[in-house]
Amino acid sequence: MNYQVLLEQAQDYVLTFYKTHDTSNLFYHNRNHTEDVVAAAIKIANHYQLSDEDFFIVTAAVWFHDLGYMVDIATHEEKGAALAVDFFTEQHVDTKLVGLIENCIMATRMPQAPNTLLEEIVCDADLFHLGTDEFKDKDKLLRKEIQLLYHVEISKEQWYAKSIKFLESHTYHTDFCRLLLNATKEENVEYLKKRLAREENEQAKEEKKGAPQEMKFDTTIVEDNNMAHKPGDDKHDTGKKKVKDEDKPEKGIETMFRISSSNHQRLSDMADNKAHIMITVNSIILSAVLSLLLRRLSEYGYLVVPTFILLAVSLLAMTFSILSTRPSIPSGVFTRDDVDSHKVNLLFFGNFYKATLDDYNYGMQKMMLDKDFLYGSLIRDVYAQGVVLGRKYRLLRIAYNIFMFGLIISVIAFIIAAAFFGKLPTSPAN
Repeated sequence: MNYQVLLEQAQDYVLTFYKTHDTSNLFYHNRNHTEDVVAAAIKIANHYQLSDEDFFIVTAAVWFHDLGYMVDIATHEEKGAALAVDFFTEQHVDTKLVGLIENCIMATRMPQAPNTLLEEIVCDADLFHLGTDEFKDKDKLLRKEIQLLYHVEISKEQWYAKSIKFLESHTYHTDFCRLLLNATKEENVEYLKKRLAREENEQAKEEKKGAPQEMKFDTTIVEDNNMAHKPGDDKHDTGKKKVKDEDKPEKGIETMFRISSSNHQRLSDMADNKAHIMITVNSIILSAVLSLLLRRLSEYGYLVVPTFILLAVSLLAMTFSILSTRPSIPSGVFTRDDVDSHKVNLLFFGNFYKATLDDYNYGMQKMMLDKDFLYGSLIRDVYAQGVVLGRKYRLLRIAYNIFMFGLIISVIAFIIAAAFFGKLPTSPAN
């Protein structure tokens, strides 16, 4: 069975379905959403290295999972699953596979309750945006769609409160999505809380403006109400500041590691280029000396010492330049005890290139779930890069010093030899 051809046919069917049905009220559950969910499902499926059959099941399910919105909104999961069953049955897909596709679509019904890895992938792909920067825009589209479809007016305050409740109760089912998306999802929750606090503050101000007219009979009550309201304002302001202060270290740490690693890589590239220049220049000098000058030393014996000084300088400069770029690779193996005790840095290929995939996967999973282990590995990685850079630049400095001072000495030696010991060679005719 050619799964790729089936998926292409399913894609064509779904896209045609969107074109031939009215989607003017679907600001969120539209073609763009389906394509985004398909992309997310493929990303998750690739992480878990699914077989061709399982990959087909997941991708087919996400293509059809929201088609039911154009048939019956109230039972869109059932309608979407029915459309998928009809389509793949017509394509003579095995009944078992069709049933698994149907189960994956039905698993997206709220509250989500997936029972298998494939259903978990589909559910997480459907709500992938909750942990991305696209959440804010998509959340607005969803509110607009619900108001239009159900003919209800939802205030921003009500919507933010419901969205916060939903995000805080939501949990990604796959480890991959939890590790990849949870941090951004928490940021999105904080964003909603800030917006909710702002709406509540605005509403309180509106009520405050109306309070003097309603309570003219007792100005002291108004004053008391005003005083009572101020701590609330301060509380919201403090909360906002606190959120920002709490966010800064995490982002600052990640930015620090990213910039440090990028700078080290750039410096390493510069060092390699400098070494390449030094090796090229001295290769040319050695070639010239060996091919031209050494053959004539019998005639110009006074140039022997300057020539060998130049040869030694070029050879030493090349040697140190090559040493600066010469790689040093560790054994490439580690044990699970090293992982458990946080003694290995799995961010450097030299520590795992001979290890098995199972051991490497075990180590990476442990590291991603342990913040201290992860940051400790990043620290060791940046430190190791710095050590390598220090060695490179130290050897390069030696090479450049040898070349610079050696070249000066060689030139002076040639000048002295020519001035004090030089003489024209005797002509055979004389």
